[in-house]
Parts: sequence; C-alpha cells; structure tokens
Amino acid sequence: MSEAGNLGTDKAGAYRVLARKYRPSNFSELIGQEPMVRTLTNAFACGRIAQAWMLTGVRGVGKTTTARILARALNYKTATIDQPSVDLAVLGEHCQAIMEGRHVDVIEMDAASHTGIDDIRDIIERVRYAPVSARYKVYIIDEVHMLSTQAFNGLLKTLEEPPPHVKFIFATTEIRKVPITVLSRCQRFDLRRIDAGALVAHLSSIAGKEGIAVDDDALAMIARAAEGSARDSLSILDQAIAHGSGAVSAEAVRAMLGLADRARIVDLFELVMKGDVAAALAEFRNQYDTGADPAAVLTDLAEFNHLVTRLRFVPTALDDASLSEDERRRGADFAGTLSVRVLSRTWQMLLKGIPEVQSSNRPVSAAEMVLIRLAHAADLPTLDEALKSLEGAAPIANGAPRSNGAPANPGSGGGASAVAQTRMPTTGGGAQTMRLVEAEPMPAAFVPAPEPVAEVPVVPVKSLADIAGLADTHRDIAFKVLIKRCVRPVRIEPGRIDVSLTDDAPKMLLNDLTTKLRAWTGRNWLVSLSKEAGGQTMAEMESTKRENAFLDAKSDPSVAAILARFPGAKIIDVRIPDAPEADDAEADLPVDPAADDEEN
Repeated sequence: MSEAGNLGTDKAGAYRVLARKYRPSNFSELIGQEPMVRTLTNAFACGRIAQAWMLTGVRGVGKTTTARILARALNYKTATIDQPSVDLAVLGEHCQAIMEGRHVDVIEMDAASHTGIDDIRDIIERVRYAPVSARYKVYIIDEVHMLSTQAFNGLLKTLEEPPPHVKFIFATTEIRKVPITVLSRCQRFDLRRIDAGALVAHLSSIAGKEGIAVDDDALAMIARAAEGSARDSLSILDQAIAHGSGAVSAEAVRAMLGLADRARIVDLFELVMKGDVAAALAEFRNQYDTGADPAAVLTDLAEFNHLVTRLRFVPTALDDASLSEDERRRGADFAGTLSVRVLSRTWQMLLKGIPEVQSSNRPVSAAEMVLIRLAHAADLPTLDEALKSLEGAAPIANGAPRSNGAPANPGSGGGASAVAQTRMPTTGGGAQTMRLVEAEPMPAAFVPAPEPVAEVPVVPVKSLADIAGLADTHRDIAFKVLIKRCVRPVRIEPGRIDVSLTDDAPKMLLNDLTTKLRAWTGRNWLVSLSKEAGGQTMAEMESTKRENAFLDAKSDPSVAAILARFPGAKIIDVRIPDAPEADDAEADLPVDPAADDEEN
C-alpha cells in the first residue's frame, strides 16, 4: 500500500515523483529491511521502547522514511487503540500529519544546515515542555554526523537522560563520523542495501499501478544502476517513463544511462577470452557508436567477469533476478571452461584499466588499449602452466657446454646453483618476475693469487678482498667502495703494498690506506704507487663474473625456452644463492650494461 493510498492524494493537477508518491507509510511496506522491522516489532510488543535510535545506511534505503514511520508508531492513536503500535494498517489520529512532515510534536531537523551548539541549545530548552497533542515529542535529526563537536557534547546529557515524553531518532550516511559517546546512547540499526531481486519486484509493482509497460530487462538495468537504493531506482524509473513517453524499453533505458547491451558485453567478453583482438575492437566500437560509455563497457565487463568467477563457487548466483537469461546461460558455460587464474588475471587488469579510462582525455583509445592487453594476455599461459610444460618439454641438461666454452659442470664440487631471473611483460602495466633455479654450479669468483709470504701479520692481508673485508668489519663502507672501485693490485706482501689507481681515484686514497691499515692490523705498512698497470679492480672482476653468469643463463635450455615462450621477456638478474649478499651502500657499483640489452 502506498502513501498515496493511505494518506490521501495531492491537489488536482499536482504531480508527485514516484519516490514521494510511493514512499512507504508503515513497516509492512518497507522492503529489504526485515531484521530491523522484526526487532522493532518485538520491542513494541513487549514494551521495551528505546529512548533514541540511530539509523545508518547508504542513500535511498529508507532512513528518513523509517524515522517518520517510527514517529507514527510511537504516537499511534485510533478510536480503539491508544498506545505505541507497529500495526499501522488503520490511519491514526496523527498519522497523516507526521508522514507529511507537518506535525507540531514531530520536529525534523537537517543537521547539515543546523550544525552549531546554538541549534542544540534550542532543542535542549524545548525538550522540557510536554507535547502539544501527541503522546511523545519526537526529534528527527537527519545527517547527524554534520553536527559540530560542541553540538554533540551539548546533546550528550539530554540524550542520556531525556524526559519520558521525548524520543530522538538520528539518521546518517557516515556512521564513522558520529562520536562513540553518542552511539553508545542509541539503539543502532544498519539499513541494508536492497537486493536487486527485491528492487525489480518493487519496480514492477509500481509500474503496474501506474499502468506503464516495462520490459523485464529494463527493470534489471534500473535495479543494477540503483545499487541497492530504492529512491534511486524510482528516480531512474521516473526518468525512463518520461524518456520513453509512457513506455519503458530496455533500449531506451540503455540509451538513457549510457549502458552497453548486456548480451553484447557477453559477446565482447567471449572475443577477449578467445584472444581475437580485431573482433573485440570492432565490437567495442559498435557499442561505443550506439552510445555506450567506454568506462561503462569495461565496468560491465568486470561485473560479468566477477559473475563468471562467482558461479564457479556459488552456482545459486544464477537465481539473481537482475540477471538476463543470456547472462545466466553463457555465464554458466564460461564458469565451466575458464580457470580461476585466468579470471583473476582479467579482473586485476580491468580494475587497473577502468581508472585509466576514466582519467584519460581520450577514453576510447584508453579502453581499446585495455582490451588489447586483455586479449593478448588470454593467449599467454599462467606461470604454473608454463613451468609445468617446461618440465616435460625442456629438461635441464647438466652436461651442456656453456656459450663461453667452459664446461657446464666445471668440477668445482660446490652445491651453489645459479638463479636465472627473467622478466615477463604483463598487460597489467607492470612486469611479472619468474625465477628458475638452475641445477648447475657457477664458476667461482676470480681472486688474484697472492705472492707467497714470509711472515704472517697479526691481521693477515693477502689481497684486496682482505682489505675490503677489514673495511667492512670496521663499518667503513665508503672506504670499502673506494677500494673496490679504484685500486688495481700489483704486489701485496706483508708490510708492503704496490698498487695502481684508476683515473677517478681520490688523491689522498694511498695516504688513507696507509693510515687505516696501520690502525686495523697493528703494524706499519708501506703503500706505494706502481707504474705497472696492475690487475683488475674488484668491481671489474665482479662485472666480469656477472657477464659470464648472464651468458651462462642465456645458454641454459630452460631459460631459453621461457624466453621463447614469452615474447618480450628478458633476463634482468642472475643470483648465486650461496654467495654473500652485496651491501646496500654498494648499490652505486657499476653494473654490466649488457644486463639491460639482454633481449630474448
């Protein structure tokens, strides 16, 4: 029963929008809020009526309407009933004035325009006086979260111990902004979003009362667009009736809201999953030419992808009244053929692509690029599938020679295995990293063999690596970096070091080396600059080792198979698990430029 049926009609010729005309006037007409209605019904039946209520929920679910119905129930009075009641089938003495918002004892206040302490003081002053004609004086404060901190504090005492003839009903869409001290003094009801099936039934009933012919698909579109809001759904229906000159068709609603045809969305999804880029782009262009918004197309695509994923685990999701017959049938087919990994990958890519389209000044081009990435990814196997196929198709050959002529197993006897790391491009905008453990030991790092020494110092120094180790032990990382970058060994003996320096070496490096060695080893050292070229610096040796590792990784049959399987993939790093990790401060060491040029 509508408000129009219960509470009379407007003057002749005055049109009321559907959201007002069919506003519920009693608890039986509220849709989707059964838990709250049941609680209030039991509370009224046993006389446990609270002094204040807090109603929260998204816009359009019925917070203000519920507040008015609750005020009507508190002040319900007929010729035979004179007590609070939730059975409001018969129009009471105060009912019509309360539902129309003009009863003197039911005060409605919008907190958005009355936020200060002065407005609350006015309420506090007036609560002392008894109601004029009704049983209770009821204060309905909408958007209560907009009150200032002072206003909330001023209301606390009255809210905790109100006079027996006063009731408070608060409504808000931002429950987190309401102080906990206020919430603790109220009974809280969370009004839920209205189920799409319930909205479809509600809209169909109203269309019948209005004598409007409405397609079922159009009702489903309106229910989806309303996102659980009864007021939004009625506003959209009102607009659709005007748009269609009294008749509501699916095509008219689709054009009005800029939506894509749901059947064509399923077609587009199928083309993308097949990897047919040309057909997918053609279908998207056709939808765009008929008025579909690019972001809306991708959003609908994401919703259908979610539906297919959900159907794999919740088959009863097909009972949703907002789904078309095409979505039910083809969605179930996709759920039986597409893997969760593929559906999850598509979902992630769409989640990233939709904001790109919304923020782009060329949304059509941005949407097409998202579809291209989706279709391209559809041809790629998942990481697990690639590894499983490589296990059988490309076994690791331990005896294969390396590209630099060295044997695959150099006989070092070590158990260290190289980790070849490949970067595979993904369509989500980043790169997917895959590590493959090679069952071959890497050659040991080259370290210059020291000359035989006649005596052993207190702290032995036989190579540049020992000097770098001393710097590391004494936490002089900057000096360690200079040693590795700038010093070329010529001769190292106990108490004497002959070196040559690189062109970028600091002028005081040899003096600093003499001073630090004396402090670190407990003996005097003669450090001299030699005219000989000297050997490689430690940084150069590490670079050579890194280059060899890249060559070894590239020649490995398993890594080569991965590079061939994923177009655009390249090797970005090779690590030796048993090797000591590099210090963070050494991140500035020169890296091999071949690392970035190592394409598939």
